[in-house]
Amino acid sequence: MTQSVKSRGNDHAPAPPETALPVYSTDPADFDYMATSVPCQKACPAATNIPAYIRAVYEKEYGRSYEINRAANVFPGVLGRVCSRPCEDACRHGQAELGESVAICHLKRAAADLKEPGHPFLETLFSSLGKSVAVIGAGPAGLASARDLATLGFRVTILEALDLPGGMLRYGIPEFRLPRDLLDEEIGQVLRLGIDVQYGVRVGRDVTIEGLLDRYDAVLAAAGCYRPSRLDVEGENLTGVLTGLDFMMAVNAGHPMEVGRKVLVIGAGFTAFDCARSALRLGAEDVRICLRRTEADLRVTREEVHEAKKEGILIESLMVARRIEGPDQARGVWFARSRIVPQGPGRRAKIEPIEGGDFLLAADTVINATGQTPDIIPWEKDGATSIADPGRPFASRHPRLYLAGDYQTGPTTVIEAVAGGRRAAQVIARDLTGRVFLEDQVRAEEARVTDRSRVWDFIPRQSMPAVEAVPDRLAGMAVEVETGLTPDLAHEEAKRCYLCYLHYEIDMDRCIYCRYCIDVAPRDCIRMVEAIRLNDHGGVDGYAETTDWKRVAAVVIDNGRCIRCGECLRVCPVGCITVSRVERVQRFALGGGE
Repeated sequence: MTQSVKSRGNDHAPAPPETALPVYSTDPADFDYMATSVPCQKACPAATNIPAYIRAVYEKEYGRSYEINRAANVFPGVLGRVCSRPCEDACRHGQAELGESVAICHLKRAAADLKEPGHPFLETLFSSLGKSVAVIGAGPAGLASARDLATLGFRVTILEALDLPGGMLRYGIPEFRLPRDLLDEEIGQVLRLGIDVQYGVRVGRDVTIEGLLDRYDAVLAAAGCYRPSRLDVEGENLTGVLTGLDFMMAVNAGHPMEVGRKVLVIGAGFTAFDCARSALRLGAEDVRICLRRTEADLRVTREEVHEAKKEGILIESLMVARRIEGPDQARGVWFARSRIVPQGPGRRAKIEPIEGGDFLLAADTVINATGQTPDIIPWEKDGATSIADPGRPFASRHPRLYLAGDYQTGPTTVIEAVAGGRRAAQVIARDLTGRVFLEDQVRAEEARVTDRSRVWDFIPRQSMPAVEAVPDRLAGMAVEVETGLTPDLAHEEAKRCYLCYLHYEIDMDRCIYCRYCIDVAPRDCIRMVEAIRLNDHGGVDGYAETTDWKRVAAVVIDNGRCIRCGECLRVCPVGCITVSRVERVQRFALGGGE
């Protein structure tokens, strides 16, 4: 694919095939092209084909959109609600001069919400391989790896310490953000593949790693992070001081606790916001999230911050916990007011307490939501299984024992856990069989002339509908705050996507150098160049532009800046611009070897 582009001396991206059949490539240059041209997919840990599923939403093919998602990220409806959305940070539409990023995550949810009732879920299943894998933990990483292993023909058993599957999805995220019927539905899609789940089984107490390795061909530890981090301040053990994890697990298990009127939550992640919003629903009147840094450093989505503030939660910045006031019951927290100390270009600023800036905030309950670490599974040989083998991804130092998800990396996000679980499954499958089952490839095929209208680029981002009245929101834990895009809103938002998987290319054998395309381009994305710089993979690394007609070797479209408006295509008098659809996809490997 790349070679055909090289022969034309053009912009080195995958070329449109000469027939209607798609062309597949594993050339590193083509992956470089995809990383530049489709930044949302590059940013997604699961490499979800985002332009394809958004286009399907636009065409009102909600079931197809859902399946494009499910193939990559396993839980579209769940992630449509709780994903950290790295794709939106990378979205080209969100660049400074282009407006706001596309509501990619909301469109993922729309596909799940709007798909037809009774939508069929079809997996491509391999025949049995006669090999078995035990997965420790039924959280997002464990379930994702179990799904992939089961489809490849492995007999999979999940060992779950808790009473129900889902891990942090069920026990860490409140129901007003993630309805349990949806969670059960999408977990059921995984378990229906014949996966056996044994609940109430704690590895290290009820069974041992050694015993599992005797019974199974491989063991994957995906037990998550269930050991809360400590504040390490005086008074941390007082009554009324809770960890975010323990608080949310109690709430989500249906055993809420009394929190009093004033609640302080210390932390800056999703768990901190979940704790604060849950405390309101338990009757607290004054809830504050206390940040060591500033609101700009928060690791949550802007929508989460907006909804928390709308419900009346205060966000306090630049304060470091010193000690918790007692003597027996927590009465408040002494904080040190702090300031930001710049550390120079490329270095994160430090936080420095201001001398004499200590102050007390009163509280009936203090919730420490500063994170969790893995609870180490005992191993008879050296007491731990958490040390990875640096030479083998997802492997431990012990033969046939693998690691994935938060248990491997420490606390991350749901989408990262899913992606890690899927990659771990491929490593296990390869190690146990010597075969490569799935392969990342770049697919190019002819595309019809784009029907995107230039005016679509000016459509504002569609807001997510939500329960507006705060008392209605706080009526119960099961009241989902965000209610989902309507079909009309989803259709309008889908129009905004630039469809960056479309590849525009100029055939220099037909180009007459009229400059019409350059003049009409709304961005500086079509260039007259005398040379193209290539990287070590043979991919485009830049252009040597020129305005001297005697030195022009080609007119190229910079697909890293192109917004796929189609204006160049419409004004070209000789029809020398073609469009192809170029996608990064995962295919079953035909050869099966490494």
